[in-house]
Amino acid sequence: MSREAEPTQSCGRSEAPVSVTRRAALQAAASAVAFATAPASRAQQATPAATAAIESSTIRLVVNGQQRTLTVDPRQSILDVLRETLDLPGTKKGCNAGACGACTVLVDGRRINSCLALAVMHDGAEITTIEGLAKGDTLHPLQQAFIECEGFQCGYCTPGQIMSGVACIAEGHAGSPQEIKAWMSGNICRCGAYAGIVEAIASVAKGGKL
Repeated sequence: MSREAEPTQSCGRSEAPVSVTRRAALQAAASAVAFATAPASRAQQATPAATAAIESSTIRLVVNGQQRTLTVDPRQSILDVLRETLDLPGTKKGCNAGACGACTVLVDGRRINSCLALAVMHDGAEITTIEGLAKGDTLHPLQQAFIECEGFQCGYCTPGQIMSGVACIAEGHAGSPQEIKAWMSGNICRCGAYAGIVEAIASVAKGGKL
């Protein structure tokens, strides 16, 4: 039990004894800490920059041979523009961090991870997606090779694998299975269909069909 303080005289008045228990002191300290560290409200946290309206940007792209003029949010990636604005869902969103390669497309002939590329930074670019490879009902040679060599199972990574494979051949990096594996290492197949993928790319490169 706590000891009560002796009565004291102040300005001619007798003050009542003060009793403070250990539990009360701890509770008071905890409340003070909680109040001091509590996050500010949304209104308090808001800054002029955060509340300012994001201005849209107008860009021009050539997507699978077609001229497109688009109004986009400057925060949108090429991947999101392809899937959400242009309704081209063939390009897949996998990790959305540039690690799996499912979103690979060709931009001005170079393969890139479209999830990491802001659309506004590629104004005027020429983009080729998996939908742009086939000619009508005629598949691209690498698309056909993936079927013949069983280069896929679930198929989710296949568009990115094929787009990266097309670039791999065009870059001259398909001279051997080892070289293909090295230059295709940025594309992950969770089904493990790597043998068929390498075979498909090697067959197209060898036949000069690209």
